[in-house]
Amino acid sequence: MNKQKLSFLQIWNMSFGFLGIQFGMALTGGFMSRIFQTLGAEIDDIPILWIAAPLTGLIVQPIIGYMSDRTWSTRWGRRRPYFLIGAILSSLALIAMPHSPTLWVAAGFLWILDASINISMEPFRALVADKLPNSQRSYGFVIQTLIIGVGTWVASSLPWMVSQFGVSDSAESGIVPMSVKVAFAIGAVVFLVSIFYTVFTTKEYPPEDMEAFEKEKAEKNRFVSDILENIKNMPTVMKKLGLVQFFSWFAFFTMWSMANPALTEHVFKTPAPIEKEYVMTDAIQKAAFDVKNTAFQKSSNEVGSYMGIYGLSSMAFALVLVLYTRTRRINRKHVHMGSLILGGLGFISMYLIPSPEYLALSFTLVGFAWGSVLSMPYAMLSSSVDPKKMGVIMGVFNMFIVIPQIIAALGGINFITGLLGKQTINAMIVAGLSLIIAGFCNLLITEKNAITFQEDTI
Repeated sequence: MNKQKLSFLQIWNMSFGFLGIQFGMALTGGFMSRIFQTLGAEIDDIPILWIAAPLTGLIVQPIIGYMSDRTWSTRWGRRRPYFLIGAILSSLALIAMPHSPTLWVAAGFLWILDASINISMEPFRALVADKLPNSQRSYGFVIQTLIIGVGTWVASSLPWMVSQFGVSDSAESGIVPMSVKVAFAIGAVVFLVSIFYTVFTTKEYPPEDMEAFEKEKAEKNRFVSDILENIKNMPTVMKKLGLVQFFSWFAFFTMWSMANPALTEHVFKTPAPIEKEYVMTDAIQKAAFDVKNTAFQKSSNEVGSYMGIYGLSSMAFALVLVLYTRTRRINRKHVHMGSLILGGLGFISMYLIPSPEYLALSFTLVGFAWGSVLSMPYAMLSSSVDPKKMGVIMGVFNMFIVIPQIIAALGGINFITGLLGKQTINAMIVAGLSLIIAGFCNLLITEKNAITFQEDTI
């Protein structure tokens, strides 16, 4: 099929739903560890509590990708039904999450939320490849990254923003502050509205050969064999990108799970107080606990706000690439390599310069890496695979995202960080080194179609 080039507004409309998806991801990424700590989690237990995210991704993404490849409705299209289902479930989970009364309930809601986000997110990646000609792939994924950057920046700052309007950061022991509850509720509304905007402003192409599509759709019990076949026959460039993705997502999972405890302790000097170390029936000790808990909650707001900067810088990164790729080609490999190395240096600087004033610079560098992670690998991959299998290929490709996160959650972070010492901030050094390794792994990619757009490609 010869796909027409789309205007900026058309690409913006089809990507706008990612604003809501990123609100959900940024709120969990920035504040889930804070919720866990508030509910009594020990620092060493935090990574394993996060395992819901990658495990649900490992299961849900290939299934949804496969199902959406085999879906077609004249009214709703191929990918849009999954956007809607995921958005409704995600919004409900976001509202309920900060009201969790216990640690295990919060961990359970994280499972539900991540499964729901994945139902919406995976078809969005495939939609860009479905709708755009190869010459606009980089441009499309970069616009998607621009919207993601806006979502990360605003959502990460939400608890701080609402606290400026007088919403309390303080709460009793084991209770999530109202500023976080309000922020998650706002995120739920944005998630739903942005997905609805894309659903009602974007049309999809029908399958090229409807008869062949219906015949393939009618075949039974092919799911497992099709997934295994695609894993077995994955393109060489996908395997190379998989190595880059492995170290990239190990780094970002480390940030999401450990940045709040690491930075509140190392930079702001306000670690979360441990309730069992206080006699809560003693008024003086309870007052001391409350003072330290409030300080921790306020510094957690600050950490979240600073983390929002990586969304802002990824947005700036994407904006520059949007303007550049409208009329020019880019070397995706070199862009991705340089961005990841800069992000790695940003993580390491958090350890070397323990000052809040410099966190803005650190997260700016991290944002360059994040902006590239969200666009360049998908642009490289989508130029090298069968368009008819785009959904399932994107789902399989995400194994290289979730597997490193599972390894990190099951002890990888604690083990590697422990080799550097007992300080929680060492987790940021591990994240930095992992991103730098990911950057140099780009040197393995030599396929011309992946590196830059070629006129004679599909």
